[in-house]
Amino acid sequence: MIQLIKMAYRDLGRNRRRSFFSALALGIGLALLLLMASVIQGEMRSSMDMSIQLQSGHLQVRSVNYDPDKNSLAWEDLVENPEQVASQISSLAPVKAASPRLFASGIVSVADETAGVSILGIDPASEASAPYRDGLVSGDYLTADDREGVLIGRKLADILGLSTGDTISVMANTSNGDVDEQIFTIRGLFATGSPYYDQTTLIMPISKAQAITQTENHASTIFVLLTERDMTEPVVAALKSDKLEVVTWRTMNELITQVEQMSSGFMIVIYLIVLGITATVIVNTLVMAVFERTREIGILAAIGMRGSRIMAMFFAESTLLALGGILIGLVLGGIMVAYATYVGFYIGDFGIEGLLIGDRIYAYLTLTDAVSLIITAFVVSLLAALYPALLASRMEPVTALHSGE
Repeated sequence: MIQLIKMAYRDLGRNRRRSFFSALALGIGLALLLLMASVIQGEMRSSMDMSIQLQSGHLQVRSVNYDPDKNSLAWEDLVENPEQVASQISSLAPVKAASPRLFASGIVSVADETAGVSILGIDPASEASAPYRDGLVSGDYLTADDREGVLIGRKLADILGLSTGDTISVMANTSNGDVDEQIFTIRGLFATGSPYYDQTTLIMPISKAQAITQTENHASTIFVLLTERDMTEPVVAALKSDKLEVVTWRTMNELITQVEQMSSGFMIVIYLIVLGITATVIVNTLVMAVFERTREIGILAAIGMRGSRIMAMFFAESTLLALGGILIGLVLGGIMVAYATYVGFYIGDFGIEGLLIGDRIYAYLTLTDAVSLIITAFVVSLLAALYPALLASRMEPVTALHSGE
């Protein structure tokens, strides 16, 4: 075996430039695959985390009649005594935060400009509201008893030409089907990292949201964050009720899961294309080596080297090319993935309704993805050597010797 490796190394060294570029092609292909896999994984992971923190939580406890697509404000569709329900949920050990939230549709008006928004009533002091408190980019945060202040996203403020301290008119639907309109002062601007969310969300204390929508002592849902995502099912079992429905983050984020599955299928096609191109380069390199060494192969066969050993010699060459290419790919891919992980790629406003996407994509490379791609690249390289190896092993010694003259 060692002799075969030495022979393979010597044969590859005969045309170092061609061997190097073959290994480089494999390395570039592997590096690109590592980058693409990490970007897809990072974006799906980021989108899910953002959705859990801002929209779904790990759990939501709501009325069995509530339809989230309609943002119903009818009392029979809401959670009664939400503070009491949230307090009971908070007593469970795996629960990090449980906070009532009220959702309503509204319109923001300033001068001649208007914009449709989702009104979100929150408990400003709750840990579940940390993304808005930590994401404040200007102005002041809300207090629970603030009756005239709101927070809006920086993206919405830019569109409407607003800043901290400006006043806006807010129209909101009410529980009886009417529309109420009031004047509010912008206390601060927040940025969550999702331009779409920042453009469409207006935040006020839940007590004020209940007042303007005429839903006193009611909430759309109890927003629940857990200490660990894996504790979802035990908490669901503990919260079972005839009057209230418990919805998990998996159910509320089905769109993200579907997009992730579609992306995985699409990436498999991309992987096959990239590795197919790489395999073609390796096949070309080894086939050229076969024709350049026809006489040598004939001599080896004439002195008794079996066809299986000749095949093994070409597989050894392919193995060395694969190892060199993988090493190059890990270096190049490591640099690109590191950049994408810590710096990211700015994509701007790419929001889709129901799917929160940040304005910057960050990579996240898992060990499973890295090992899978390395093994796949290695196997593809060996398979690429199959045809040249068979071609060399099936040469007749006499024909090979005369062809090489």
